[in-house]
Amino acid sequence: MALSFLILTNLSETAKKATRYAAVLGKPLHVHLALLSLYQPPVLDPDLLTVTAAEAFRSQAETMQELQVAAQDLPAPAEVQVSIGTLHDAVSEAVHRSHPLLLVLGLSAEHNPLEHLLHHQALPVLRATHRPLLLVPEAAPPPCLPSRIVIATDAEPLMLNALSRNLAPLLASWPAHYTVVHVHARREQLAMPGQMALADVRASGLLPPGTPLELYEEHHLAPASGVLQAVADTAADLLILIARPRSFLGRLFHRSITAQVLRRSPVPVLLLPAVAAEMVD
Repeated sequence: MALSFLILTNLSETAKKATRYAAVLGKPLHVHLALLSLYQPPVLDPDLLTVTAAEAFRSQAETMQELQVAAQDLPAPAEVQVSIGTLHDAVSEAVHRSHPLLLVLGLSAEHNPLEHLLHHQALPVLRATHRPLLLVPEAAPPPCLPSRIVIATDAEPLMLNALSRNLAPLLASWPAHYTVVHVHARREQLAMPGQMALADVRASGLLPPGTPLELYEEHHLAPASGVLQAVADTAADLLILIARPRSFLGRLFHRSITAQVLRRSPVPVLLLPAVAAEMVD
């Protein structure tokens, strides 16, 4: 089966930018793009006639055509699907069909309808898939293969799930330098936690053996601010965050450190699900 990314998209510029970025990231491995759009009938004035079945069908067909035209300009083969069901069912079916390496979503400065649907319909299925999730902010730089990647870790033992480890060939295909970032917690008791973070990343199976890793430690800033400062100081063009089971998507857009980083990150963020700490021996 061909390698693929599943991209949740629509006709917005934010979604188009995320799609172009995903196409560039997957190009070294000839990754196929599965573009999934949830069709929403046009909202009409309640005092006017409701939309007819023929008009709804024509509108859906026009949406499909516009997405297909946009897909033809991508530097990767792409398949477009416009679903009329719920996003939960559409994502579940698409994941089952294509077994994507990761899911991709564009993030706008203001929540758009696609993000609204994600919050209210897709969280259960996205959480259930445990697949890596790439979030591309609206203000991210133009798409290019990452050359400097920051991997932010905490003090807990790191064990990525199998789906996260499946990204290893993809990361190996990028000409990138890696920096491991550890922001010291106020009550952290571990000795040399930065060196432990380096060792955890080396042992995670995410990067090829012998990949050079630099260590960036922050002692004075809060976690989210420390991670973003590391992104700026290293001129990173991609940020990797470890998503613990207790917070993965459940609090993604709310009060978690991940949420704070996502709201302020100037570069795309790749969330990698990890298994629970109590499962690590």
